[in-house]
Amino acid sequence: MDYLDLAPAIHASGSVRLPGSKSISNRFLLLAALAEGETAIRDLLVSDDVERMLEALKALGIDWQRGEDNDFRVRGAGGVFPVKQANLFLGNAGTAFRPLTAALALSGGHYRLSGVPRMHERPIGDLVDALRQLGADIRYLGNGGFPPLEIHPAAVKAGGRVTVRGEASSQFLTALLMALPLTGAGATVEVVGELISKPYIDITLNLMARFGVAVERDGWRAFRIPAGARYRSPGTVFVEGDASSASYFLAAGAIAGGPVRVEGAGRDSIQGDVRFAEALAAMGARIEMGPNWIEARAPADGRLRAIDLDCNHIPDAAMTLAVAALFADGTTRLRNIASWRVKETDRIAAMATELRKLGAAVEEGADCIAVSGGLTFVPNASIDTYDDHRMAMCFSLACLGRVPVRINDPKCVNKTFPDYFERFVGLVAPVIAIDGPSASGKGTVAARVAEALGFHYLDSGALYRLVALAAIRAGVSLDEGAALARVAETLPASFEGGRIFLDGTDATEAIRSEACSAGASKVATFPAVRAALLGRQRAYRQAPGLVAEGRDMGSVVFPDAPLKVFLTATAEARAERRYKQLIDKGMSVSINTLLQDLRERDARDSARTVAPLQKSADAELLDTTAMTIDEAVAWVVERVRRRLPQAAARS
Repeated sequence: MDYLDLAPAIHASGSVRLPGSKSISNRFLLLAALAEGETAIRDLLVSDDVERMLEALKALGIDWQRGEDNDFRVRGAGGVFPVKQANLFLGNAGTAFRPLTAALALSGGHYRLSGVPRMHERPIGDLVDALRQLGADIRYLGNGGFPPLEIHPAAVKAGGRVTVRGEASSQFLTALLMALPLTGAGATVEVVGELISKPYIDITLNLMARFGVAVERDGWRAFRIPAGARYRSPGTVFVEGDASSASYFLAAGAIAGGPVRVEGAGRDSIQGDVRFAEALAAMGARIEMGPNWIEARAPADGRLRAIDLDCNHIPDAAMTLAVAALFADGTTRLRNIASWRVKETDRIAAMATELRKLGAAVEEGADCIAVSGGLTFVPNASIDTYDDHRMAMCFSLACLGRVPVRINDPKCVNKTFPDYFERFVGLVAPVIAIDGPSASGKGTVAARVAEALGFHYLDSGALYRLVALAAIRAGVSLDEGAALARVAETLPASFEGGRIFLDGTDATEAIRSEACSAGASKVATFPAVRAALLGRQRAYRQAPGLVAEGRDMGSVVFPDAPLKVFLTATAEARAERRYKQLIDKGMSVSINTLLQDLRERDARDSARTVAPLQKSADAELLDTTAMTIDEAVAWVVERVRRRLPQAAARS
């Protein structure tokens, strides 16, 4: 099983640009597909769930094109789907399966809808019953009330009333509301029982209105689609950042100091989950909010307090509160969360099981959970994620309990947030990126800064030197990019106690030879080699932080580093330093030769087409020509103290 080990973390700060909302993305795609005209969708979330919707729309005859980044254009059908027969696999994407079921039931075709095994355990009977009231012909291919489904052509009743239970899933009501304009005859949907997740219905109504269909509602009990309603493209629409995903980062700021700012959702958001910030404020967190951003800090006294909350309005984000409760004084009670039972997994049961692994006292009920905080965390807990993206993201917060934690099957976050862990680690493990030319002293300075801060240390040049050494030993030409990339991909390198090993053999001194130094500069010019080593370098980013030195740490490997330093010196000063180092080792060298070699390396590193040696626009320049090592280290540590006072405080 794949897993991700998160190192103990004690502070979180920074900013995160949120990915697009899954709920809004899939609603926009369906509405654009059913509308007249062409719709440009900006900032669409690209994830597993949205990919399933895009695949389905393509199979149903909808023409869509992807432009730059996450911008899409969808040419609508102006009504029902043009393709009348299709087999659709929708994975575990409830935001695709439920609304497509309703739209296809009214499209007059023959369709089969299936998903992963867990989707076949998620109830859909209430939606099917409501559609059958309209005359739809929907049959179960497995257990009654559950997918997979087969839809046959049917004469749908025009107008009239249809009822749907409100307490199972708001997605059933959303599916009905979005599909009913296809009849053109108008209809009224009545909700039986309490409607859960009301803010998600607000999203649906808001987006339908943008496409020209205004739904009239009587409180939360009845919704009327006017006769003659039809979808028309509004031209261009923008997907908000996902407010549910914001909860993990905001909670990190509330738990571990902050400030943590999320950008893409804020006061003007149409998503109910922005109210998660209110729940954090009730726990004592300091919250600030703008039209398109939210920022969270820990309470002034550093301690969160327990709350008792009806979570009907934030069912997904409430999961984050269950983990945040571990850090609060008292027992937090989260109520009205019955919908957790029918999500990607039984989230109440799963949450209780995994929280107990961390040492928590947990009580679970049919529609509630109570979590007692203030515990000493159990280290090295191995958290199962149940193929549920939100379980994986919630439990990343456990490392803020200052213990290592393992997240099993971390790739399940691809459902909604493929690079979540990279973003999260960026908050809890800041990077100090120190770049510069050869022999500038950056390695010595970086190592001592890391020691002063208690951070991890990455000598990226050592990896390139190891590639050169491995290639030389294997007889691989330093001019063969493809062969060198294969060496880099399988490089048996390890770093232990300040020593560097290649295939189990100490190579600390060997890679410092002039042959390896020159070879490293050569192999680094090949894009395939750099690509092979990129992931390996980023894996060194672990809490409490990393000092990384090289030639492209700030520009390519860690572009989000909160502090970037370009450390340099004149070529003459660097040649003299290198000369003294080699003389001290008993080596006979010419300073003029060293100077010529340095100038050639500078030219080669600066001219390469991939990741050239250059000062980033946001990097601070440190010229060490007239400085001692102690002065250079002090200079960097002082900058860290200004930019990252919490990190400097630990030194």
